[in-house]
Amino acid sequence: RPAMTLGSEIIATQHLHAGERIGYGFSYEAVGEMTIGVVACGYADGYPRHAPSGTPVLVNGRRTRTVGRVSMDMICIDISDIPEAYIGTPVTLWGEGLSADEVAAAAGTLSYEMLCALAPRVPVAEVP
Repeated sequence: RPAMTLGSEIIATQHLHAGERIGYGFSYEAVGEMTIGVVACGYADGYPRHAPSGTPVLVNGRRTRTVGRVSMDMICIDISDIPEAYIGTPVTLWGEGLSADEVAAAAGTLSYEMLCALAPRVPVAEVP
């Protein structure tokens, strides 16, 4: 039986130069040139609000990480090493290839708490 997947997609991209900051309170500072993907999912959807920079995500099946604080409706991710990532590219926040337990450990919580926190506004689809 497949695991529950929380997925979304990239809704915007941004190029950062060294020293530029992003996220609530400008908490993340780019140490060099990088490309950021903005993902349509945030703590209002049930993603853990305290997940720090470095929390793993999958972009088109390739592992990368979050950068900056989790926003209400979006998460920023590092897509510098994923040149094929663009607006509309699928992002797995947890699920096949990235366990909810691993994301929970990075965020200092439990996977059960994350699964229970998913908001009613998150569409649910059953896959056979």
